[in-house]
Amino acid sequence: MTEHTAESPVLTEDVGAVRIITLNRPHRRNAIDIPLRHALADRLEEATADATVRAIVLTGAGSAFCAGGDISTMRRMDESEARPRAQAAQRVVRAIWQGGTPVIAAVEGSAFGAGVSLALACDRVIAAEDAIFSTAFTGVGLAGDMGIFASLPARVGPAKARQLMLLPTRLSGAEAATLGLSDVVVPSGTALECALADAERIAAAPPLAIAALKSLLARWPGDPLAVLEHEVDAQVRLFDTEDFAEGVSAFHEKRIPAFRGK
Repeated sequence: MTEHTAESPVLTEDVGAVRIITLNRPHRRNAIDIPLRHALADRLEEATADATVRAIVLTGAGSAFCAGGDISTMRRMDESEARPRAQAAQRVVRAIWQGGTPVIAAVEGSAFGAGVSLALACDRVIAAEDAIFSTAFTGVGLAGDMGIFASLPARVGPAKARQLMLLPTRLSGAEAATLGLSDVVVPSGTALECALADAERIAAAPPLAIAALKSLLARWPGDPLAVLEHEVDAQVRLFDTEDFAEGVSAFHEKRIPAFRGK
């Protein structure tokens, strides 16, 4: 794991097989500027490439998860400047979606605009009951990015996603959970603790099977018959692994399996 100073825009910490990645701009409510998006993509790519990291928890320093894009760094720009900026943000999402390591968002405080997109890009979202979710993109003349046009409809359905984007509103963590924006709502101040507990459970699962699971789910929505072939391919690969043999042995021996990702 790369070492980082307290001034780094993104911090990392390992807790067993779980890597905590923390957005570290609390003075800006962890709003995403250019250095943060590059650093976050770097840290996610490092974590997903590290076989010792079985799960990732993504959170924010201070009182907010992420207030969205840092508007103080935004101005009108032409395509030659705007495209690399947008692509740098998309690199973060690609690291989450293309990596085989599950990512859990621990959301306390505000998750606005790109902050919502970032949370929804994760495999699981833990929200404090008093967290605040809002798409908020149209308030600055933007439509939305960081995968929200895939992740939001997948979570709440296309009709509800359309309304949330057209008429942005502030939703509490409890309201977000009711709609499906988050997977569970927890008492204020406990989102990171709960996310770590879930991450530890996932870290004990067979990593090759989890990676295959993520890859298969990423193909939705698509041709269901094509998914059948991809399922076969994944299962065939997994049947010929030490983890599969260990799982079968542990079942017969009535013990907890020790998966090693081999």
